[in-house]
Amino acid sequence: MNVTRAMGAAVRRIHVGNALSAFGLGFTVPYLYVYVAQVRGLGAMTAGLVLAVFAVAALIVLPFAGRAIVQRGPLPVLIVALITAALGALSLGLAGNATAVLAAAAALGAGQAVMQPALATMIVDCSTAETRSRAFATQFFLQNLGLGVGGLIGGHLVDTTRVSSFTLLFAIEAAMFLLLAVVIAGVRMPHAPRVEGAPRGSVKGGWKQMLGNRAMVQLSVLGFVLFFACYGQFESGLSAYGVEAAGISTSALGTALAANTAVIVVAQFAVLRFVERQKRSRVIAAVGLIWALAWAVAGYAGLGNGSQEMATAAFVSTYALFGLGEAMLSPTVAPLVADLAPAGLAGQYNSAFALVKQLALAVGPAVGGPMGASLHAPYVVTFLVFSLGITVLALRLGRQLTVVQDQPWVARKRVVARGGVAVEPVAAQA
Repeated sequence: MNVTRAMGAAVRRIHVGNALSAFGLGFTVPYLYVYVAQVRGLGAMTAGLVLAVFAVAALIVLPFAGRAIVQRGPLPVLIVALITAALGALSLGLAGNATAVLAAAAALGAGQAVMQPALATMIVDCSTAETRSRAFATQFFLQNLGLGVGGLIGGHLVDTTRVSSFTLLFAIEAAMFLLLAVVIAGVRMPHAPRVEGAPRGSVKGGWKQMLGNRAMVQLSVLGFVLFFACYGQFESGLSAYGVEAAGISTSALGTALAANTAVIVVAQFAVLRFVERQKRSRVIAAVGLIWALAWAVAGYAGLGNGSQEMATAAFVSTYALFGLGEAMLSPTVAPLVADLAPAGLAGQYNSAFALVKQLALAVGPAVGGPMGASLHAPYVVTFLVFSLGITVLALRLGRQLTVVQDQPWVARKRVVARGGVAVEPVAAQA
């Protein structure tokens, strides 16, 4: 089924809004620790607590966000989340003591957390199974582009000797959230199907129903390992390992992060054409092998006997390989979550998967940070094994999926070959 003109216009608005929010986040995320610890003079402990508050706020609100999206729709939930995040960002730029900083961080963290499943559900509602992979790939592309450009511009505006420069950054972030709210408010959402048999008024009931979906449970476990072994290590364990074991300079670390973003931006749509025609479970399994190779290259960077130039090149290559895997996952995992959701419950499933992601991002640095800094060989071996575990879990998940869920392109091709009309399966409608 082709996307209607109205749905296409809605998706374009959502993508513009997504890029704006990522641009705003890019302004502040790289400089949050320095702002709290040094510019405001609140110390490393308070700065660490701010980062922890982000994770805790997300873990608290996400279980309720899914139910709210199902009952109210993703658009009003997203508007509330954006206003909350804007207030949090503006308050963070003006906060002068630890209590105010932590309260502002809680509001910003809660708002940001709810944005993810709300935007994902809007993309599901405004796309079909035929166009969903491309829609999520575009979302991921624009997010990385927005974060990169925002971080680059923010780095030129910030001045650690002037509090006002950081206040400006947070004000710009708040303005981006409010601009997204204006852009997204004009989206005409298609009528979402009613949820038949869904428990009413009980968050617990909705989660119980979802936990009965064996494929979704397996995908959630797989998702935890994915985020734990990759995203949870980028700015914690892997960077600490690079500095301590491989002797990577801060500038080279910045180059590695830039290489990761560059690979995603350059490869995303080239990879998409290949991924769309493969089994989703096998694509995820291949990502596990690519990331295992990345960890092996990281092992050479820190534990090998090559020159410093070779170590730096290997470390940058590690981040580039991670970027290739991310580009393969973006059109694969999010559409699969949508296709596993019963009609009308995409918001619940997206929120659950966002919760899994937040858990992994909270646990990943706590485990990987100390290991990467001091236990160099065990660190690399541990996460190489986790990456191979991704491959095993993905292949096991494939046995739980239907043909439509695992390889929707083939399912549509078969329908058309038989002279029928390729329609979106019930499980994919949301």
